[in-house]
Amino acid sequence: MSETAEDHVLASTESGLRIITLNRPKRLNAWDAPMRARLLSLLADAAAEDDVQAVVLTGAGERAFCAGQDLNEGKNFDGDRAEGWIEEWRALYGAIRAFDKPMVCALNGLAAGSAFQVALLCDIRVGHAGSKMGQPEINSGIVSATGFWIIREMLGLSRATELVLTGRMMEAEECHRLGLLHHLVPADAVRATALRIAGELAAKPKLAFRLNKQRFREVTQPGFDDTFAAARRLHREAFSDGASQQVMQRFLDRSQG
Repeated sequence: MSETAEDHVLASTESGLRIITLNRPKRLNAWDAPMRARLLSLLADAAAEDDVQAVVLTGAGERAFCAGQDLNEGKNFDGDRAEGWIEEWRALYGAIRAFDKPMVCALNGLAAGSAFQVALLCDIRVGHAGSKMGQPEINSGIVSATGFWIIREMLGLSRATELVLTGRMMEAEECHRLGLLHHLVPADAVRATALRIAGELAAKPKLAFRLNKQRFREVTQPGFDDTFAAARRLHREAFSDGASQQVMQRFLDRSQG
């Protein structure tokens, strides 16, 4: 039986906390369009359901929260599909930013590229010593338009420039020191810690919590809109040229060889 997006993104509820799990461990939970659509739908459900007090987002397995974009999908893009791809990310990132309940990311392993960005859009991040984070897109021929903006918002221009151009992955200790990981705990405590924090946030006064998150979104919305306009333009150019797809294929050949 073939697997579906419902198999690759799971949802369960514990004591009012919705746990959403990226469940493609053999591919390091790398996501494709059906997974992104499924995640978007699950976030909409969690936002609408009164009995859901908070969301914990995590990954299956011991190696990765998510390796980011599945290059097997991206290597087949052209300019038109690249623009549509960016609009899918705009919808997902916009939904995370508009989610007015607590959202905690339980980083059970590495978070690369778009997964790093999604983690940074969550309210609180919990990880362990193997929770590497970074923006390695340049190594697989992908422009880092949205990643640059999110990292710059978090860390400033100098660090964003360095991370985007080198594509290096940061170890958990550096992520913790920089404030990208709020809590660094043993691997077997990540899930429980994330659930505890989500419960604590859910117990805060709901109106004040919602209005605080609304203000966070308001002050960053102009940059968000500018970023996605630039991302559509830059990715159309990159994928129309064909160089991105070629680098992705070489990257896949090396990693699968």
